[in-house]
Amino acid sequence: MVMACIALVIFGGACSGPSATRATPIASETNVDTTVTTATLAPTSPADVPRGIAPTSVATRAVPAITPLPPEETDLPVTPAAAGTLPSPVTATSTPTSAPRLDALRLGLSPVAQGLSGPLLVTHAGDASGRLFIVEKTGAIRLVVEGQLLERPFLNIADRITSSGYEQGLLGLAFPPDFAARGFFFVNYTDKNGDTVIARFTVTSDPDLADPGSEFKVLEIDQPAANHNGGHIVFGPDGHLWIGTGDGGAANDRYGNGQNPDTLLGKMLRLDVATDLSQPYTIPADNPWVNADWAGRDMRNEVWALGLRNPWRYNFDRSTGDLWIADVGQNQIEEVNVVRLGSAGGLNFGWPAMEGAACFQQAGCDQAGLEMPVLTYNHGGGDCSVTGGYVYRGAQYPALNGVYIYGDFCSGRIWGLDAASPGAPVLLLETRSSLSSFGEDEAGEMYVTDLGRGIVQQLVAE
Repeated sequence: MVMACIALVIFGGACSGPSATRATPIASETNVDTTVTTATLAPTSPADVPRGIAPTSVATRAVPAITPLPPEETDLPVTPAAAGTLPSPVTATSTPTSAPRLDALRLGLSPVAQGLSGPLLVTHAGDASGRLFIVEKTGAIRLVVEGQLLERPFLNIADRITSSGYEQGLLGLAFPPDFAARGFFFVNYTDKNGDTVIARFTVTSDPDLADPGSEFKVLEIDQPAANHNGGHIVFGPDGHLWIGTGDGGAANDRYGNGQNPDTLLGKMLRLDVATDLSQPYTIPADNPWVNADWAGRDMRNEVWALGLRNPWRYNFDRSTGDLWIADVGQNQIEEVNVVRLGSAGGLNFGWPAMEGAACFQQAGCDQAGLEMPVLTYNHGGGDCSVTGGYVYRGAQYPALNGVYIYGDFCSGRIWGLDAASPGAPVLLLETRSSLSSFGEDEAGEMYVTDLGRGIVQQLVAE
């Protein structure tokens, strides 16, 4: 946060040659995908579906052109130690008693907001306000209130970020479970030096306006390259902040971070950022390597899992507490991993020994102790970079309940997978969107962001 010689890579893929099939996202287009298609088995590549009607009118701003990064350019895995347990979810909804009928689903997209500057995320504050918060790559957080996009940003920190690189900018936003009472939240951005910053901000007396001067830096991570910045942050059902970091960029894990216990790069971090606000963070006592070594070496205590290349969107199932992680591949294979509730942590997802479920750059690699993905797909037909989503738990579309929904940034395809008993994924919708992220509102309804065209749309089912 590249793969088919197009922009890509907020999500960290590598260009595979001149046979790329999709052009750089077109910022000037204004049509919104509203087409509904019948589901078919993935990974087939049906013809593009024409786009539908124009969106409803919303206050607009000029959307700047986004320049892609140039094309990108193994260590042996070691069995990790066991550790603390992933706790039970804070909230829960009813779990479906029967498998979802993926082959019968029909999906579409309904416009919510347009005229955005590189939207990368849409989320909610969990405060019963009904507001949607949209993260713009160029440094602002926008608000949709009662269906209207407000012109004034909720927060604007464009003055302190770097967004020139395709995987740089304001990348993540997370609200703690008690945000309504405490009034602070967290963001992930790349600073003027291109390094990662996790920071806390406070809302003013106006609930629709945060104070840009209230910044309190929680964590800073040096980045050796402009790509593979990860960027997502999310509060888990344990109330802790989970931070997925990329491997430092370039390609082929050039900097040797995926299997390096001395760095926070290429990892899933788990931090307590809300108990003692006088400190940047404290380390949960049940983090995996607080009281254990990793292959005879000391692992950073912030780390909950290792071996990630560039996790581009991960989320907890609000019903089961399971953690779904989409990790962008190198040149051939995209993957999604699931960590079931009750995991002890201390997991190794394999990069750079593995790309997906295959050995990377060497035959017969040692896979002992590695976590295998629950699904993979190969590049081709326009697919080149996975965008992780959510397990649907909303109320508007019961037929979607229990379906993990994810997509591909390059092709704009959206698939579904039975979260409880994963089998073959099903292609649910063809779009022409640059699918930079999925999102949820407080009720569990789902949204998608289109990076290139500056659009947010709601996922709907018939």
